Amino acid sequence: MTLDNEILNIIVCPLTKTKLVYDEKNQELISEQAKLAYPIQDGIPILIVEEARKIEE
Repeated sequence: MTLDNEILNIIVCPLTKTKLVYDEKNQELISEQAKLAYPIQDGIPILIVEEARKIEE
């Protein structure tokens, strides 16, 4: 399942208010600035900071 580009242009990270990058393979939206990956469940982005996975560098 892919996300519509219009949606990707509208939604932002709730923590940093920056654009999110769609990771189709893992079905996540990535906030590079916050280093968080928000899950997408049944085609719905879950933009809750507590639900996001921390990204390690």
